[in-house]
Amino acid sequence: MANYDNAPFEIHVHGDVPLRADVSYAQLQDALKPLWKYAGARSLADGAESAYEEEPGIKFDAQEHLLTMCWTVAGDEDFRHSLDEMCMSLNELAEQGAAIEVTFYDTEFDEEEEPPEAESRDDFVMLFVGPTPAAIMQVQRDLLVEDVVNLMERHFDSQELGGVVAEIDKLFSQRFDALVSSLEIGKPPRGNGGGGSGGSHGGGRRPRHLH
Repeated sequence: MANYDNAPFEIHVHGDVPLRADVSYAQLQDALKPLWKYAGARSLADGAESAYEEEPGIKFDAQEHLLTMCWTVAGDEDFRHSLDEMCMSLNELAEQGAAIEVTFYDTEFDEEEEPPEAESRDDFVMLFVGPTPAAIMQVQRDLLVEDVVNLMERHFDSQELGGVVAEIDKLFSQRFDALVSSLEIGKPPRGNGGGGSGGSHGGGRRPRHLH
């Protein structure tokens, strides 16, 4: 693995991607080349280990047809280009939609030594891959529903939230209809979908290994 002594970020990639039954290790190695090449490795086997021993790294379960990633690499903002390339390649291999979480940890930020008003450059990005825009939107929809329901269950019973879920479904239906009518069915949806790097910034620092 490449030695980034002065790398401004530790970047953690986390997610499970169901793959088609016909996907070979060679195909997966090629699709993940942007990751292991960024880490300075010469192959997926060489680059699959995480920077942290306690993390399983990048695993391919041939029997379950599942790609599992819990992998950390030292790097810079340019890693986002590698992520975009990887997502486009994984779209071709995915059996169904899946979400991949990417967290950038600011290695130069020390909460105890920084002044109170200082902010870290931590960032969190949610990426989506899938064989079709519909599959990607399904994952986006499911995650949004889960987040909204979890938030609103503090104030309402889950039985009362059917209308909220229906409105979310309506929004995604409108987005999908617009996608179809614009003749962009072969492209990933705009926003945070496909290989896009859109992300949300949560309050405060995310603790490491928050899975």
